[in-house]
Amino acid sequence: MKAMILAAGLGTRLKPWTLEHPKALVPVEGVPMLERVIKKLKKEGLDDVTVNVHHFSDQIIDFLKGNDFGVRVHISDESEELLDTGGGILLASKFFGDQPVLVHNVDILSNTDLRALMEVHNSDGNDITLLTSNRDSSRKLIFDKEGKLCGWHNLNSNEFKPANYIPEGGDVEEAFSGIYVIGPRSVDALARYSRDRNCRAFPIMDFFLSFPPDLKIGRVKVDNPVILDIGKPDALAKAPMLLNKLNNMA
Repeated sequence: MKAMILAAGLGTRLKPWTLEHPKALVPVEGVPMLERVIKKLKKEGLDDVTVNVHHFSDQIIDFLKGNDFGVRVHISDESEELLDTGGGILLASKFFGDQPVLVHNVDILSNTDLRALMEVHNSDGNDITLLTSNRDSSRKLIFDKEGKLCGWHNLNSNEFKPANYIPEGGDVEEAFSGIYVIGPRSVDALARYSRDRNCRAFPIMDFFLSFPPDLKIGRVKVDNPVILDIGKPDALAKAPMLLNKLNNMA
């Protein structure tokens, strides 16, 4: 099974570390985050991994070349231009073939059953399957009573996307995990989205919220997940406790 790790970000919230290092190599209890994610993917049966790079890309490339994690690794190089999540996935799609690909942020670790997520994606006939939960978050995805993605909500600013979103009975708001599966038809739609808007760099969430009419977007909701998000400045202080929970569940 194939996966992609989004590791090209600037990691501005993790300064001063990211003034000299990439976010992907932030040590969490002595182990670089990228290594932890790769090992999680391997444990779940994902053995063909693409990693995109930009910020201090040479450090990540050297790290990957200097370690054998028992998986096949491809480098999608964005050194010359940071393409954001959507553009980054589109550039890396040359490594995907005709298989669904699990996309995973490099700053996330969880107790999620990734193999089961892939199985649901396939059995439900989805083009995109988003992993959501009931955890606290200032930004939520909105789904209608039929489970269809219908919006996005920033709870701090009360901003909605699309701006004309009108709540309906049965709509629910759930936190997005930064983990999802995309199928081959999604890549074709991404290419059209990029071409129609004449943009190479764009967030994947903007693509999701364009509600491509020819794609089936589903979700898998997990209750009370254990999630370590080191992209947040205060999260590293909580890392030992959360890692202990994850290890106890392993």
